[in-house]
Amino acid sequence: MSEAGGPVRDPGLQPARTRLAWRRTTLSGTVAAVLAVKATLSSGVGPLRFVATALCLLLWLGFVAVAHQRITGLARNEAAPPVMTRRQAAAAALCTVAITLCAAVLIA
Repeated sequence: MSEAGGPVRDPGLQPARTRLAWRRTTLSGTVAAVLAVKATLSSGVGPLRFVATALCLLLWLGFVAVAHQRITGLARNEAAPPVMTRRQAAAAALCTVAITLCAAVLIA
C-alpha cells in the first residue's frame, strides 16, 4: 500500500502497455493508409480521390511522427515517463479524425 492508502503502482508496466497501444494504433493507421491508396487506384484516380488519398498519407505521416516521439519517450528508462504534451495530444487526435474523414470521402 502507498502512503495515500491505494495500491503501489508498478512504474514498469504502464509505459510498456502505452508503447504497445501506440504501436497498435500506428499499425491500424498504416493499414488504413494502404487501403486508401488501394481504393483510389482500383476505382480510378479522380481529382477528389487523389487529394483525399494524398491528404490521408500526409496525415498518416504526421501521426507516425507523433507516435514515434511518444514511443521513444516512453522507452527511456526513467522512473516516471514524460507526460504527453497538449500539442502532441491535439496532433494525434486531429490526425485520427482527419484520416477518418478522408476515408469517408474515399468510400463515398
